[in-house]
Amino acid sequence: MSTQLRSLNMHVTQPFTCAYLANKSTRLMMLVEPFQNANTYYPILLQNGFRRSGEQIYRPDCEQCQECQSLRINVSEFILSRSQKRLLNKNQHFKVKISKKNKPEYFSLYQRYIDTIHKDGDMYPATYEQYSGFLASVWCDMIFIEIYDDKKLIAVSVTDKIGTLPNSAWSAVYCFYDPLYQSVSLGKFAILKQLALAKDLNIEYLYLGYYIKNCQKMNYKTQFNPHQRFINGLWLSFD
Repeated sequence: MSTQLRSLNMHVTQPFTCAYLANKSTRLMMLVEPFQNANTYYPILLQNGFRRSGEQIYRPDCEQCQECQSLRINVSEFILSRSQKRLLNKNQHFKVKISKKNKPEYFSLYQRYIDTIHKDGDMYPATYEQYSGFLASVWCDMIFIEIYDDKKLIAVSVTDKIGTLPNSAWSAVYCFYDPLYQSVSLGKFAILKQLALAKDLNIEYLYLGYYIKNCQKMNYKTQFNPHQRFINGLWLSFD
């Protein structure tokens, strides 16, 4: 861990069942007292492989497993693949907006997404308390990237804003969408739109959370290239 973080109060949880890899346990290193420290230290924590969930900042700290690798994209270096160009063309009729408010209508969309697409996950069934506890934060500066089909809201990407120009970043916290649009790859489309907006605003990095090679829900992130992964304390580049 960076020497700048060694003075922070951290707590390591007891092992519990891993949600991503079968027959594995996991434990988390968590920032104690995030209300006091998170706003100040979030940028450097993010650079050291941490992530936000609700008010909490955490990083996997598994003794026998190093599969979770934080992944980020240098926005100015990102290159669209042929399939990504086709996806953008296919969905070009969708409109994208940025909101700074957590709107009431987001929850119903989130609920339909979880209860339809993630019935096998530990977030099912969706509740408002779970939704709020997972995504909201009083100390973090967030934006909500909305995708519309005409006037219908079909997807929301909850995105944290970190740092200031020229050392700024976005962290993609979670994306949820209308299950009726599952066939048009809204999750990948939302990331492409995050990257396009970030480039327009001169954001340096977009963080996509954790890449896990042997987890289908998490390994799609390596389709966005070039990218970097945080491995053994270093950011390594991949094409």
